[in-house]
Amino acid sequence: MVPGMSGALRVVLADDQDLVRAGFRVILGTEDDIEVVGEARDGLAAVEVVERLRPDVVLMDVQMPGVDGLEATRRILGPAGAEHPIKVVILTTFDREDYLFEALRAGASGFLLKNSSPEDLVESVRVVARGDALLAPEVTRRVIARFATPGPPTRAARPAELTEREFEVLVHLARGASNAEIASALYLGETTVKTHVSRILVKLRLRDRTHAVVYAYENGVVAPGHG
Repeated sequence: MVPGMSGALRVVLADDQDLVRAGFRVILGTEDDIEVVGEARDGLAAVEVVERLRPDVVLMDVQMPGVDGLEATRRILGPAGAEHPIKVVILTTFDREDYLFEALRAGASGFLLKNSSPEDLVESVRVVARGDALLAPEVTRRVIARFATPGPPTRAARPAELTEREFEVLVHLARGASNAEIASALYLGETTVKTHVSRILVKLRLRDRTHAVVYAYENGVVAPGHG
């Protein structure tokens, strides 16, 4: 459950296959802390349902008729969605890195294959709702390093919003380090690292840890091949 929120996590399912949505609805419906509040068969309908219901998490298929899941994600997570941060998990049958990277650039907080276990599906909702990265850090880093526009060999200057310590944490975060690894490297407690990560997200207006990594690569904090 997300700190400060009351009631169950509200989820919208977006998939053009009725059986897939029905299966997800049954799986999620067994959890006391999760409620499926809406469904959509295509991307345009997904945008409309999300605008109307303002859920916490959207499980979004990539390939749908008309507006696909990536474009729907861009529309949902655009400036209009800033007041109520919504987390999008991209669902696909294809384990393709190009889908993954485009999903991250569109603002998605995670990427899950449809053949994942029911336990993974349920956990994905909880993980992204907490603001954590659904992808393993090393996977996120590998994908971004491959598809991001190559940055300069030298590291960019520290963003004015961040303190020197926060910048150090961001660099380690971009390299795929966990909180425990960052704490060890910088001789900090894990609670202190979590606080720094939270402040980085707020100051740079990032949705979660995954997008902190995206930010780091796209702004030259860590250049692909030079991290």
